[in-house]
Amino acid sequence: MTGGNEEMKKSFIHKFLSMRMNSGDEGKLRKNSYDPTEVASGIRVLDSMAMSHDMQSLRVFAATWNVGGKPPSSDLDLDNFLQVHCQSDIYILGFQEIVPLNAGNVLVIEDNGTAAKWLSLISQSLNKSCNINYSPIKRTNTNSCSFERNCSGSGSLFLQRTSLKTANKAFRSESRRRLKSCNCNVVEPERKIYGKDSCFACPKSKSNACDYASSSEEDDNLYKSGVSADVSTATPPRKNQHLRYSLIKSKQMVGIFVTIWVKNELVPYIGHLRTSCISRGILGCLGNKGCIAVSMTFKQTSFCFVASHLAAGEKEGDELRRNLDVIEILKSTQFPKICKIQNTRVPDKILGHDRVIWLGDLNYRIALSYHETKKLLEQDKWDVLLNKDQLKIERKAGRVFAGWKEGKIGFPPTYKYSYNSDLYAGDTIQSKSKRRTPAWCDRILWHGDGIHQKSYARWDSRFSDHRPVCATFLIFLHHLRQVKQNKKCWSNSQSEN
Repeated sequence: MTGGNEEMKKSFIHKFLSMRMNSGDEGKLRKNSYDPTEVASGIRVLDSMAMSHDMQSLRVFAATWNVGGKPPSSDLDLDNFLQVHCQSDIYILGFQEIVPLNAGNVLVIEDNGTAAKWLSLISQSLNKSCNINYSPIKRTNTNSCSFERNCSGSGSLFLQRTSLKTANKAFRSESRRRLKSCNCNVVEPERKIYGKDSCFACPKSKSNACDYASSSEEDDNLYKSGVSADVSTATPPRKNQHLRYSLIKSKQMVGIFVTIWVKNELVPYIGHLRTSCISRGILGCLGNKGCIAVSMTFKQTSFCFVASHLAAGEKEGDELRRNLDVIEILKSTQFPKICKIQNTRVPDKILGHDRVIWLGDLNYRIALSYHETKKLLEQDKWDVLLNKDQLKIERKAGRVFAGWKEGKIGFPPTYKYSYNSDLYAGDTIQSKSKRRTPAWCDRILWHGDGIHQKSYARWDSRFSDHRPVCATFLIFLHHLRQVKQNKKCWSNSQSEN
C-alpha cells in the first residue's frame, strides 16, 4: 500500500479502538462485548476493498421489534431506542405483530392505522427540531387528515384516525423533482441534484411501470398500474423540506412492517427502490409469517434489507420449519427489473446485493428444557446457553444462513417476558402449556463484504413480551473506479461467453 493508504489505515484503527473503549452503556441499551480479533478483521476489510483516500461509508442503524399486537401510545419515547444522541445516516426498522394476528387481520384486511402511529413516533424522535403535528381540520372522509408544522420539538406528535398512505406522504421530504428509481448515470457525487445533471437522470425506459420509486401504498398501486408518482405533487409545498430525516419506504404485510428513513441530503443518491413480499404463514401462503424485502442502490452500491417473522414453536423439529422459511425466502424473493441501461447489474435476488442486512423475529429457540435454561440464566451463563441456541447450531451445521455473519451476543434472551415486567413469562405463569422457555428470538445478521458492526444491543422496554434488538453498522461504499473495473470485467466475461 502507499504511504497515504497506510496513514488512512492507522487513522481507521485508532478511531476503531476509540469507539470500542468509549462505547459504554447509554440509556437502557445493553451493549455486547467484542472479539479483539475484529481489529485485525477491520484491517483486512480495508485492504480487501482496495479503496483510496476518498473512501466513503455510511452509518446504518437497524432494529427489530415484535410489539405483540399492541398499538403504541402517544407518549412512547423512542429516543433511546433509535439512539438519536448518535445519529445514523440510514435507519431500517422492522416490526412484527404490529396488529394482532387474528383471522380478521390475516384473512380479511390489514389494519394500517397502527403503522401510521409508529411512523409518527419515529419521526418525532428523528426530527426533533422540526416536527409534523396531526391537526384534525376539515376532512372529506374519515381516513384523511392534515399535518401542520411544529418546529419547537416539544409538541406531542401522533397520528390519529389516519391511513398509512397519508402518513407516508406526510413524512417524505418535499422535492421539486420526480424521484426516479434508476440512477445509473451517477458519475460523481458532486454533480448537481436538480436539472439536466441530476444524479437520478437516466434514459427513459420503454415501460413506465418502474420509472419511479414507490414509497407508500398509493405509490405501489401506481407502480402496478404503470402511472408515475410525482413526489412534489403528493406532498404539499413547503411542508417537509426542513426535516432532518425523510421516509423513503414503508411497507406492511399483515403484522410485518418495515420502514426506512434517510438523512435528507442523502436521498438524491438512492435509486432502484423496490420491494418484494413473501408469505410463509398459515398453509405456507398467508402473510402472518414471512418477510418484506427492500432493495435499493446508494450511489454504486446495492443494498437489501430483509424484515422477517419466521415460524413459531419450541417443539423439537420446529427449527427445521424456520430453516425452510429462510430457504424459501432466499429462493422466492424476486425484485422487478427496472433498469434498461446496458451492462448494468441491478440485482433481482437477495444474495445478489453487495450489502444485505436481515432482521426480525426469527423465532429460533434454545435446545434445552425450561428448567435447565432457567438455571443457567440465574447463573448468568449466557455462553453456555448460546452454545444451545438453535440458530447458532443450524448455521454451524450449514443448514441455514451459510456465509452470513452475526455479532457476538452480550445481552440476555429477548423472549418471552410478562407484559409490563422484567420477569420472564415462566416466572409468573404456572401452566406448562402457556409457559415459554427464554430464547434469543430477535436477531440481526448480515451478508457481504464492507460491513463492520459497531454495536449489537437490546433495549429494555417493557412494551411487549419481546425486547427489541438493534445494531449499528459502518458500511463501506464501492468506489466509482472499482465499479467501472468490475463492470468492465463483467462485460468482457459476457462477450467471451
